[in-house]
Amino acid sequence: MRAYFNLFLIISLVLGYADANAQCQNWVGSKTQSDAENAHSIYRQAMKMNDFEIAFENWQVAYKLAPAADGKRDYHFMDGVELYKLKFAATTDEKKKQEYSDMIVRLYDEAIACYKSNAIALKSNSPQALNDKIGYLYGRKAYDMFYVLNTPYLYTREALDNCIKYAGNNAEYIIFDPYARIMVWEYQNKEMSKEKAVEVYKQLNDIAEYNIANNETYSEGYQQAKAAMDWAIRDIEKEIFDCEFFKDKYLPEYEENKDDPEVLQRVLALLKEQNCDPNDPVVKMLDAEWKAHAAEYNAKVRAEYEANNPAAAAKRAYDEGKFSEAISKYRTAIQEETDNDKKAGYLFAIASIEFRKLNLYSQARSTALSAAKLKPNWGRPYMLIGDMYGKTARSCGDAWNQRLAILAAMDKYSYAKSLDAGVAEEANERLSAYYGSMPDKSEAFMRGLNEGSSVSVGCWIGETVRLRFKS
Repeated sequence: MRAYFNLFLIISLVLGYADANAQCQNWVGSKTQSDAENAHSIYRQAMKMNDFEIAFENWQVAYKLAPAADGKRDYHFMDGVELYKLKFAATTDEKKKQEYSDMIVRLYDEAIACYKSNAIALKSNSPQALNDKIGYLYGRKAYDMFYVLNTPYLYTREALDNCIKYAGNNAEYIIFDPYARIMVWEYQNKEMSKEKAVEVYKQLNDIAEYNIANNETYSEGYQQAKAAMDWAIRDIEKEIFDCEFFKDKYLPEYEENKDDPEVLQRVLALLKEQNCDPNDPVVKMLDAEWKAHAAEYNAKVRAEYEANNPAAAAKRAYDEGKFSEAISKYRTAIQEETDNDKKAGYLFAIASIEFRKLNLYSQARSTALSAAKLKPNWGRPYMLIGDMYGKTARSCGDAWNQRLAILAAMDKYSYAKSLDAGVAEEANERLSAYYGSMPDKSEAFMRGLNEGSSVSVGCWIGETVRLRFKS
């Protein structure tokens, strides 16, 4: 039984070797060398003339007779890939597409196998040259699998890994975007671990950095490829990378722009977003620098904004208790404004400050009336005047005159709600609160006054009211 198994193993190895030999056969010294060379010349010329039908017919002959051509080049494999890609693109038959796709992958694999077995000789005999060529073919195979053939990611990733394995820093930049997109998809679908994703990124990043620094011819291509990779992984980078990654990513920009506080602020914010430890030395250093810049920076930004928005400057001054400055800023805003509604709003704000903060009652009333003129049917200025009268009623002489001041306030509330339904509820609340403070009928009779009589209100109010009594 053991002897039978050994015989079977020997036969399998011999057949496998024969098959490998067959796929790497060249025409040198063969009986069909002339036929192979003729077919090779015809198809190569036809491809140059874009006569792909003639090219394909003769390529088939050349490939069948001598897959490895003269043993010094991979033309029959790689030209076959290009011809089958044309056929793949031209058909809508899914069965044919699969057939052509399988053939393209097979041709890549055969070319790689022939280089690995030294059946195709390179000009340079160095191991690095051979590995670079094998890595190149794996990279091109992966590129076509991703962009042309729509091959399952598992197989495309295998080709990409082999490209990196063999070519190392000489891997072409065309693999960066496909691998980054595959990495994101597989990670999000739990088909790639966090550790593998980080490993892949670091491998690609190292290749990019090496070539950006050392590959004068293609440095720009690697820069663009790295940028595309970084853009592709943006949806998962927070999940897979630690703070060190983001420091490496963002600190170079800060180092190049140390005098720009906007860059400092953005880099610090980005690191904090990545959950970097606040006690991390780099984060602490950036935070201290930003705090040193922040006061000056914020003051500058605020000054520039307020120079163009005096109403905002007025609001800030008010919040800081600088009421005269706030009024001045509002007046500047009025001068620069053309919209009457906005002007009215600024005047109302001034009136409110004059009344509630500076006790300038007559001035506040005048300002409120100016606001009302600019915005007809607005009850708010009259509500404010009513509040002025109500607040100062106790300072308007004896009890009788104080009650007359209350009537003046109630008149303003009533007028406000007659103009503006938006203040009606508030006006009614004020009126309800003041009904008990209206004049007494008995006191009016003692003064020889009847309900409906016109009576002047003393003190600063100086209004005339129609006399009415509390119930």
